[in-house]
Amino acid sequence: IKIYSLHVDCKVTSRFAHTVVISKIVNQANESREATFEVELPKTAFITNFSMSIDGQVYPGVIKEKAAAQEEYDTAVSRGQSSGLVKITGKSLEQFHVSVSIAAASKVTFELVYEELLKRQLGNFELLIKVHPKQLVKHFQIDVHIFEPQGIRFLETDSTFMTNELSEALTKVQNETKAHILFKPTIDQQKINPELNETLLNGDFVVRYDVKRGAAAGDIQIVNGYFVHYFAPREMPVFPKNVVFVIDRSGSMAGRKIEQTKYALLKILQDLSPEDHFSFIIFNSKVVEWKSSLLQAITENVMRAAGFVETLSASGGTDISQALLRAVSALDKAQGLPERSVSMIILLTDGQPTAGERNVEVIQENVQKAVNGKYALFCLGFGFDVSYKFLEKMALSNGGIARRIYENADAALQLQGFYQEVATPILMKIEMQYPENAIEGLTKNNFKLFFEGSEIIVSGKISNELELLPVEIKAQSHISDLTLKEEANVKEKEQVFRNQSYIFGDFLERLWAYLTIQQLLEKSVSAQEEDQRTLEAQALELSLQYSFVTPLTSMVVTKPPGQQQTELANKPSEAG
Repeated sequence: IKIYSLHVDCKVTSRFAHTVVISKIVNQANESREATFEVELPKTAFITNFSMSIDGQVYPGVIKEKAAAQEEYDTAVSRGQSSGLVKITGKSLEQFHVSVSIAAASKVTFELVYEELLKRQLGNFELLIKVHPKQLVKHFQIDVHIFEPQGIRFLETDSTFMTNELSEALTKVQNETKAHILFKPTIDQQKINPELNETLLNGDFVVRYDVKRGAAAGDIQIVNGYFVHYFAPREMPVFPKNVVFVIDRSGSMAGRKIEQTKYALLKILQDLSPEDHFSFIIFNSKVVEWKSSLLQAITENVMRAAGFVETLSASGGTDISQALLRAVSALDKAQGLPERSVSMIILLTDGQPTAGERNVEVIQENVQKAVNGKYALFCLGFGFDVSYKFLEKMALSNGGIARRIYENADAALQLQGFYQEVATPILMKIEMQYPENAIEGLTKNNFKLFFEGSEIIVSGKISNELELLPVEIKAQSHISDLTLKEEANVKEKEQVFRNQSYIFGDFLERLWAYLTIQQLLEKSVSAQEEDQRTLEAQALELSLQYSFVTPLTSMVVTKPPGQQQTELANKPSEAG
């Protein structure tokens, strides 16, 4: 079975990435063989299309509501569940895998399309393409086209497998607003060495970039009646933070996990700024507060804290409830904190609650009542024994986010990386206001916190008669309350994308749908049951309308007669 052509074509238009992977395979044996197509894609992406064509006959994937697809599948395959075509393969990736049996001398072309909105983190956008053909490929090519009307501020490529030889196959052409990156290694350049038919191509191909930012109130783009508004203010003073670290030291944390946690905490302590205040709450079945109040992060307190972290060891049960309630009360009774500052609780745990209150619903309710919108709660789940659903619901109900920390060599880096994302809050209580009577389907437009290096994105539909789209942003910075205003001329903005070959048709409408679905799903996590059903129904309708494989839809893949006829591609969820 030989892959004779593999082409990854990615178009990024105004942060929205549309990736097409086409693999062409021939069976050179004189009997039928299994041809396999494997693509690793970002978890944040939605698959939107798949097809196989075998000797001219096309077998398309069809996206349906999950329950209907499952029913069709169960009818086709009376032996119940197969493992499905998509599974999670790492902290940021999932893998689409399909194989089909093809006759001697037959050819098959696989095509997969997925889309995602690139998210700005720590000051840049990152497009990740996984490369792993497992064999030498005669026609191998990666094309990345980027069009950013705001202008490209910097652009770099990075790869885990690049050699001097291979870098000759990489070209980059760039002007003010556009870039084209082409990676097209010959068979000889792909080889580990001239004698061996083994490929070097195995790993990550990454494109990183950021855009130029002019207007204080962000940048508005408009196509076919849909708008997107990007807001990422620069050079603002950082709010002092008041952080309570709530660290699980139960028996299951023993060994590598507690060592990695200690290592990450020591690094994080060094990153605290002298205006910050902090404390530790360490828990197993018992809850211990390091100090009776939050301390200012001056050198001598940081050194004391480091000494304390060094002594941590793991044993006992897990009383998550008591630990979190003590963290809230520590912030409630803290004195001498800077007047304009951001208070947050960062919980790290690797298990279920096994001591104290064990009912997760009661814990969620009590914590939400205690936090009462005053602080942001971030929940980090270490490994796979945690109830991720519980942590996610708790974080999203209290203005934070949840993240799974994968148990591997770089767990300490994952912890530090997460901390860096939330370490520099520069705005709070951000309200993005648009004329109510002229906008429909507005995505989330109120944000609790904005962190340096990230970006706020709001999108919606504009009613026909609008000529000017006025925008007002209200927010609190460390120094003052801000009001920023901007007006976008709808016709002028529409012109920007008019004659661009880069544009895939209705990209802004798809961007709006993608963002809306992501937010409806996120909202449903912490919603009451009745609201949850409404939110999921709306997300399902959009998933079907725009053909996205989301947690509510499945793609039914049909194969030629005589093989397992039907398989399902589902979106795997972090909560499992």
